[in-house]
Amino acid sequence: MKKIIIAAMATLATVFGASAQQKGAIELKLWEQGAPNSNELKEGDKMYHEATLTVYPAPKGRNTGMAVIACPGGGYSHLATAHEGHDQAAWYNAQGITFAVLVYRLPNMHKEVPLSDAQQAIRIMRQRGSEWGVSPNKIGIQGSSAGGHLAATAATHFDAEETVRPDFQILFYPVVSLDNEITHQGTRTWLLGKTPDEETVRLYCNELQVTPRTPQAFILHSSDDRAVPVENSLRYYRALVQNKVPVTMHLYPVGGHGWGFRDSFPYKAQWTNELEKWLREINK
Repeated sequence: MKKIIIAAMATLATVFGASAQQKGAIELKLWEQGAPNSNELKEGDKMYHEATLTVYPAPKGRNTGMAVIACPGGGYSHLATAHEGHDQAAWYNAQGITFAVLVYRLPNMHKEVPLSDAQQAIRIMRQRGSEWGVSPNKIGIQGSSAGGHLAATAATHFDAEETVRPDFQILFYPVVSLDNEITHQGTRTWLLGKTPDEETVRLYCNELQVTPRTPQAFILHSSDDRAVPVENSLRYYRALVQNKVPVTMHLYPVGGHGWGFRDSFPYKAQWTNELEKWLREINK
């Protein structure tokens, strides 16, 4: 029954996300030869067994060579592909940035699945980015909520494989930690199951995995977020500072959770302005 409910939620998310897609978008299969792992979800929407990357190339006349791959949130049980994905494409393109929305396979307690999809998306952007004027050393990853956990995981779990290391990260109200004290329980459960061992939990507490090689970060969060406590961002910020990784963080007094690109968020003008400036700065 749970799998059916999740499939229905994901179908709705995909419908709404698809309605937001713009003319000129390019949809790619992430694993043309088949994925290396499975989440064991077969019924329902294609996102359960086939990950995709929808690319919105930057206009040729203003292309900066940068690209951002967005991981929508949804607690690892569905994907909010509209306001945390496709709706942001026009804004990024206006900055001269190629934007891509990753529809990653949900873990269904197979923890390796979302990360493998995020890393494959980065590989594809590096391999094919020249088609859209993307520089291989200007590829960032963005994530919102549970998608923020995935983005932070990609930013801290690349090991020695440089082809999957993002050059920067942008996190919207991210689930950074799976520590029971501050995590979002649905995110933790759908990724690791109900009774994960301590070592596994620690591995996916991304604030504990930061090193000096972790890419620079831009973090956004609301202090009154009840779904994902702001302490997630605070711990990540402190870990980045301790490792001398450049980080910018903006905390807003109100706004709650899940605002993404919605106009209803009272600080939308502020965060878009600050992110625009930050992106220009790191692209010098």
